[in-house]
Amino acid sequence: MGIVDFLKRGVSEMMVARPDEAKNHIIYKHPDQTIPQSAQLTVDQDEIALFFRDGTIVGVVQPGRHTLETSNIPFLSNLIDSFTGGNVLMAEVYFVTLRELTNFKFGGRIGAVEDPKSGIPVQTMVHGSYSLKVMDPQKLLLGLVGMQSTDNESFTRWFREQLLKVIRDRVAELLVKKRWPLLDVTSGAYTEEIEQDVLDGVRRHVDEYGLSIVRLGNFVVAIGDEDERNLKKLYTDAAYVRMSGGMQGFQQFAGAKAMMGAGEGMARGGGGGGGGALLGGAGLGVGFGLAGAFQQSMAPAAGPAGQQPPPMQQPPPLSSGPANPFAPGATAAVQFHIHLNGQQMGPYGLEILKQGVDSGQFTTETPVWRTGMQAWTPAGQVAELQQLFAPPPPGGSSESGGSSSGQGPGGGPPPFGG
Repeated sequence: MGIVDFLKRGVSEMMVARPDEAKNHIIYKHPDQTIPQSAQLTVDQDEIALFFRDGTIVGVVQPGRHTLETSNIPFLSNLIDSFTGGNVLMAEVYFVTLRELTNFKFGGRIGAVEDPKSGIPVQTMVHGSYSLKVMDPQKLLLGLVGMQSTDNESFTRWFREQLLKVIRDRVAELLVKKRWPLLDVTSGAYTEEIEQDVLDGVRRHVDEYGLSIVRLGNFVVAIGDEDERNLKKLYTDAAYVRMSGGMQGFQQFAGAKAMMGAGEGMARGGGGGGGGALLGGAGLGVGFGLAGAFQQSMAPAAGPAGQQPPPMQQPPPLSSGPANPFAPGATAAVQFHIHLNGQQMGPYGLEILKQGVDSGQFTTETPVWRTGMQAWTPAGQVAELQQLFAPPPPGGSSESGGSSSGQGPGGGPPPFGG
């Protein structure tokens, strides 16, 4: 009887309400299941109160201030505890917020998604925020009680996991079906379409809990910085291939670029004057090797149709692109394969071969071959190449490595290059 007397004395002071620190919670459970009759229940304008007992929602109280008496709220008669002489109600009281709540965060990995433009699998992530609104409080409470997640922290953790799972599935499916390049997706070009698809997919999963995702905010699909740099480089290389007219043209472009880049780099490292010219020649030789190695690894095995291979190694067929795309007005009218340092390289036009002559790497003894020749032949014995080895005209500098103007021996054109 001491407990009952204490409850009777405290009835007039008992208040049942959501505390201020829980105003932004989706759901708040009153901590005491024993509620004296005539206690004051306060329900804010943006919420409702639900009385729950034995797995059932017994009743709902709308916003306002209410005295908990059976004369005011008839369903309370089902909650009276006879052990206390009818003075105490036995129930769990839940306050459920009905207004839209914002700035809930989510984020996590989507997983490896193949970039359709490059074919490379890339680890993809997603993060952002969302706003949430309860559409059916009773459905929500029954669902959460069944999962034993009736406190706000458990609810938000559970809901965030469900949301992220759906978002991962929807975004991965979109990227595969739409075949959007990942760099376009991460730039935000498709954010609106992705958000709408995610919202539609999420709604189907949360409707059964009486919830609604109103909107998404700061929605970002992202990849790692290193993956982004790699994709940009692959996209750039693919653009060069298209500009070169396909892989065969790109091979010549890349070979000439590697050769000239190596020669220029080593020339710069050698300083000025004669030393620079010497290192420039060495660099050009390295460049010949790089270009030859690249082209030989990509070249077809078979030679031109109907032509017997020469004694050394069958060169690949000549392609239609320019031999040196960096030189204005370069032409592929005459192109030769060469054997240098035990490697087959080319084909190269006369302008590039002249650079080899100037550096001392390409000599009259260097074996060459072009379409129409029966065998590899020393360069000094090929009529089209003899002009490259002609001495400069009077007044020219043999150490400069550059070209000179005027007529060559026998009235022919002046040497190329320079």
